[in-house]
Amino acid sequence: MTGKVISILIAVAVLGGLFLILSKSGGKRQNTEVKVKMPVLSALAQTGQSLFQANCARCHGLSAGGSSWGPPLIHKYYEPNHHADGAFYRAAANGVRAHHWRFGNMPPVPSVNQQDVTKIIAFVREVQKANGIF
Repeated sequence: MTGKVISILIAVAVLGGLFLILSKSGGKRQNTEVKVKMPVLSALAQTGQSLFQANCARCHGLSAGGSSWGPPLIHKYYEPNHHADGAFYRAAANGVRAHHWRFGNMPPVPSVNQQDVTKIIAFVREVQKANGIF
């Protein structure tokens, strides 16, 4: 496949995911965005930040502070004792049934692999810690 075809397939998948989110939530959006203090990130978390912004930020916000499309990950619901790292791996691979928020179900994110998710988790956890969530 050419790069253009892959880009089109990814765009279709993302739009399909947004459609699913809206259809499951009745088209109602909520804004739960939180202000996020950004720390100086480790090299691993910097790579995770780039992956997060490319694959997750559309719904969870550029700094994981949420948006009107998805919840903030810089929130006590996602602290390691409540949502351990394994929850992030499962969410990316299988999607998540809505249970804390009214955004609808999160679809799987096929554009990230397990190694990508490890880097994304490093980013989220470092930002959480800088914001008093650990």
